[in-house]
Amino acid sequence: MNTDWNDKLNSKEDFRELLMEIVKPLLPYYSKGGAELILGVTATNYDRKAIMLEAFSRPLWGLAPFWAGGGRSEEFERIYQSGLAAGTDPDSEEYWGGFHAFDQRFVEMAAISYGLILAPEKLWEPLKEQERDHLAKWLYGINQYELPICNWILFAVLVNIALKKLGRKYDREKLEKYLEGVDNFYLGDGWYQDGDSGQKDYYISFGIHFYCLLYAMVMGKEDPGRCGKYLKRAEEFGRQFIYWFDADGGALPFGRSLTYRFSQVSFFSACLMAGAAPFSTGVMKGLIVRHLCDWMKKPIFDRSDILTVGYGYPNLVMGERYNGPGSPYWALKTFAVLLLPDDHEFWHVKAETLPALEEQKALPYADMLIHRYGGHTAAFVPGKYSPAGHGQTPAKYGKFVYDTRFAFNVAKSSHEVHEAAPDSMLAFYINGYVYVRRICEEFHISDKKVVSKWVPYEGITVETTIMPTREGHIRKHVINSNRNCTAYDCGFAVEIDVPGEKLTSGEKFAEVCNNLNKCTVLLRKGTGKGEIILADPNTNLLHPMTRIPAIHYEIFSGKNEIITEVSAK
Repeated sequence: MNTDWNDKLNSKEDFRELLMEIVKPLLPYYSKGGAELILGVTATNYDRKAIMLEAFSRPLWGLAPFWAGGGRSEEFERIYQSGLAAGTDPDSEEYWGGFHAFDQRFVEMAAISYGLILAPEKLWEPLKEQERDHLAKWLYGINQYELPICNWILFAVLVNIALKKLGRKYDREKLEKYLEGVDNFYLGDGWYQDGDSGQKDYYISFGIHFYCLLYAMVMGKEDPGRCGKYLKRAEEFGRQFIYWFDADGGALPFGRSLTYRFSQVSFFSACLMAGAAPFSTGVMKGLIVRHLCDWMKKPIFDRSDILTVGYGYPNLVMGERYNGPGSPYWALKTFAVLLLPDDHEFWHVKAETLPALEEQKALPYADMLIHRYGGHTAAFVPGKYSPAGHGQTPAKYGKFVYDTRFAFNVAKSSHEVHEAAPDSMLAFYINGYVYVRRICEEFHISDKKVVSKWVPYEGITVETTIMPTREGHIRKHVINSNRNCTAYDCGFAVEIDVPGEKLTSGEKFAEVCNNLNKCTVLLRKGTGKGEIILADPNTNLLHPMTRIPAIHYEIFSGKNEIITEVSAK
């Protein structure tokens, strides 16, 4: 990135400039016809054509509101007009192809439909009549397949709304069916679950709520009851979702699709887009600005200024099977604010700090207990959703705690403790393998603690109670085992190879610190000793090299009770 954005993001022109800095490096990589964007050679669980379509479509999450809000870029206008024509023409070499069940093309139709809804004068009206016919027919193809029961059903909602607004054939029955389906996901307090997976992660904010808020913005006159409901739910959700962010704009690294990075705050952009007000405009602006500036300080772009798969730095280890070279541009959803008119309050109000929030708060529909520490925020979870996922699922859902400052580690293997890198976990080492919390059988969350019952290995059951404290948290594990083995109760992974690095361990403690961060673990009950785990490089999401302080416990056949205290700052 050419610009230091720290404390420089305020006006509409600033946001436009940042968007252009992010998307202009893509220009050399579009195909001759414009329908394909070739950013790399890594594979996904979908075909190469869909990979190039994904890369083509996702910049529209930023470009569509940019155009709708009065922005101009003739280069991108030409590319996307040409690309939409070539990609949907069956006789074109760049035709994106027909469909099959669970087709990635359905995902990418959402961004294209977003563009057609917000900026038809750029993406629809300049097309020739036959090109419009091809595009409309291609989009309509989503209605000929049953979609997974999750946030995907809203892709069809966007497609059908776009076709309806353009005066083209759309599927009224499918539209109504999927809108009713969203209500089946609803839990309460503004929270949904992501369909039959039951997961509650960023897909609730940058998926379900984002699309419902777009619906509320464009369908208010035709469907006022449903649109009002979506706005009300978003406001309820926002007053809880803000607990996922710290005072500096950092967001909880939790769940899948974290390579979408600064889309974490896009929910609040969608609120502004649709007129939902969980907080004042100044509070939402402050959060969006701090979040974007925080991300722009990180090495998330490659040498050609292309967004990479990864989180705090390029990292394929943490990716999902559906992360292609263009996937990270989902992050551009946060630029929804660019469609706001020039005289909107957002562009003139001061960016405010977070409102007064409770130090500790249970989010029952999110299955989380949040504690706000000085300078960072932690979420304590039961690991309920670990069995289902697309890669590194135990790491993304099964840790005891997720933290905005320390992030978390993913495993390179389960053969050695240093390769498993099991921060914020109780990791059992049995017969040369590492076993962690994958399946939570029972759990309970109150405003003071999180209790979960889980089975790491046949013949071993664990009941874990986590209680936040002023400096960290206490973990109590009651373990019933049919064997003797060992287990590592691990603290946060702390960055090394930085100033102030210091690693110490003793009979009942271990500590890793640097000039900015520190994590200490203390043995309060049980048989064990302090140890430092030399986590493999590139396992932590934020820091390429970390070490994990841990207590190495002896676990005996029968009933064991161990207690570990973790402090971090």
